[in-house]
Amino acid sequence: MSAAAPATTPTAIGQKDARTLAITWADGATSALDVRRLRLACACAQCVDEWSGAGRLDPQSVPADIRPLRIESVGRYALQIEWSDGHSSGIYPFRRLRALADGAE
Repeated sequence: MSAAAPATTPTAIGQKDARTLAITWADGATSALDVRRLRLACACAQCVDEWSGAGRLDPQSVPADIRPLRIESVGRYALQIEWSDGHSSGIYPFRRLRALADGAE
């Protein structure tokens, strides 16, 4: 098994404030992710059609004041977030979180 890349290995994850999730990466970079933008980026089967890849989530249905209620690690590769709108099925792989933070996605 190969070691995870420092750019996608978090060393600290936490709420910076009510609107921002902060992640410090093993390469020394720190990312600040807007929590509403993160909720809108959910790629679970409820939010994105599994066959076509078309988005199912209506951005208007996501409250402006959405916030994480609970953040849990999924193995050593992802986070699962329980949101204040009741959604909790999305898994956010660390690679995807870094891409979102870097504006690559």
